[in-house]
Amino acid sequence: MDLVQLQRQLVDYRTSLYHEGFLDEQFTQLQSLQDENNPDFVVEVVSLFFEDSERLLNELSKALEQQVIDFKRMDAQVHQLKGSSSSIGAHRVQKLCIVFRNYCEAQNVEGCLKCLQQVKHEYGIIKTKLESMFQLEQQILNAGGSIPV
Repeated sequence: MDLVQLQRQLVDYRTSLYHEGFLDEQFTQLQSLQDENNPDFVVEVVSLFFEDSERLLNELSKALEQQVIDFKRMDAQVHQLKGSSSSIGAHRVQKLCIVFRNYCEAQNVEGCLKCLQQVKHEYGIIKTKLESMFQLEQQILNAGGSIPV
């Protein structure tokens, strides 16, 4: 595949992530902070999001397995996940966290379990999609091209 095709593929792929609601304008803002002095800024920030999210999702899973569930602590963890999702523009994950927090507040175990599964699912999707996008960007750079804005 030639460089122009790769660049077009990247633009189309990125556009689909916005149209399908996976990303919002916050991701665009994040990209605007990247420059020649910090060319890996977005990848680094998103990698931190992945690490943090996986830790929080594991903690939430463990919390829901307890005999006595600390809903206040869970709500704080979901709030943290919502904030980090929002900061990178992971729109679907962020929206689910809002619903999840409502279930925490209502101390609804079934609702929390259901939301946790949905958040894990959406997180898995956005992680895969962003990793694919970063790989495509790397292919373009390796071929001597530049990332289209």
